Amino acid sequence: MKVLAAMSGGVDSAVAAARAHDAGHDVTGVHLALSRNPASYRSGARGCCTIEDSNDARRAADVIGIPFYVWDLSERFHADVVEDFMDEYAAGRTPNPCLRCNEKIKFAAVLDRALALGFDAVVTGHYAVLREGADGLVELHRSVDAGKDQSYVLGVLDQHQLRHSLFPLGDTPKTRVREEAAARGLLVADKPDSHDICFVADGDNAGWLREKLGERAPNHGGAIVDDETGEELGRHQGTYGYTIGQRKGLRIGTPAPDGRPRFVLDIEPVAGTVRVGPRERLAVHGLEGVRPRWCGTEPTRLVGTVQLRAHGAEHRAEVEVSGHGADQRVSVRLLDPAEGIAPGQAVVVYDGSRVVGSATISATHRSPAGASA
Repeated sequence: MKVLAAMSGGVDSAVAAARAHDAGHDVTGVHLALSRNPASYRSGARGCCTIEDSNDARRAADVIGIPFYVWDLSERFHADVVEDFMDEYAAGRTPNPCLRCNEKIKFAAVLDRALALGFDAVVTGHYAVLREGADGLVELHRSVDAGKDQSYVLGVLDQHQLRHSLFPLGDTPKTRVREEAAARGLLVADKPDSHDICFVADGDNAGWLREKLGERAPNHGGAIVDDETGEELGRHQGTYGYTIGQRKGLRIGTPAPDGRPRFVLDIEPVAGTVRVGPRERLAVHGLEGVRPRWCGTEPTRLVGTVQLRAHGAEHRAEVEVSGHGADQRVSVRLLDPAEGIAPGQAVVVYDGSRVVGSATISATHRSPAGASA
């Protein structure tokens, strides 16, 4: 099989490419150039799109013995991921840019181009497992390494994309992947894992948003108010600098009457208001999702689990799907309440270890019959 190996410059994608080559596939390595101005993205080992990564990927391809190319997808990345990130925060939502990158770049733009060039599949270093189900569909499952499982950020993939994907690392713990990389002579064997958002150079999301949005955002300044009393506790320079569940950096000064810390409960970008309150008010018992994407057959009702963050816990849940097409909606009743869940995040639905699909959270409910947050 002719496969394209997406090589980020890290240890995981290098070993995945090497395993695909060992399996007898005709492998070509490709590194994605995602920055329109490489100096503005991370340098060093904290990101996944650093200045050094292209060279690391090229050296790994040389060791494996496969052709290597660099594809410039910077304009597509900026439009579909960076601009989306800014728009979502300006609207008071909390997006996941890595999930959006998988949806729009790695398994849409890259896969589409690969298939057009005659490749049969794209291989990546994601920690997830693909299996053929009893119904003949390709199923996406959690990795055996729970600490590195990346099925959450792959929950946006549909059946067509899964059929043309290879995840060779899903059955291997990360420690063994590093050992294998060293044994193969790959210099990235000890390279630290990527963290944070690749296009935020110093890891300061709020500062980056303030610089990029500034006064272009509606109601860039406003009040921080107590959710229970309505009392104004302070002022902020932009709702985009806050996310639901945030505790630090509120700068409200005055302690609560009970002496307990306050957390961000709600963000109203139109009014420019950030509402804060005690931690127990963060508990979410239900949520609504829009723009669902299904990995296989669309469910109508399911009792399973959901995951609400990339490395978050699983929550037992009852899931109901209504509507069709663009009007399809997902309603989730959380049997295990969750804290700090914000519109814009993704809810990924599981049936055991299998990923059923995902949706973008549009509203949350703080009690079984409560109003949306």
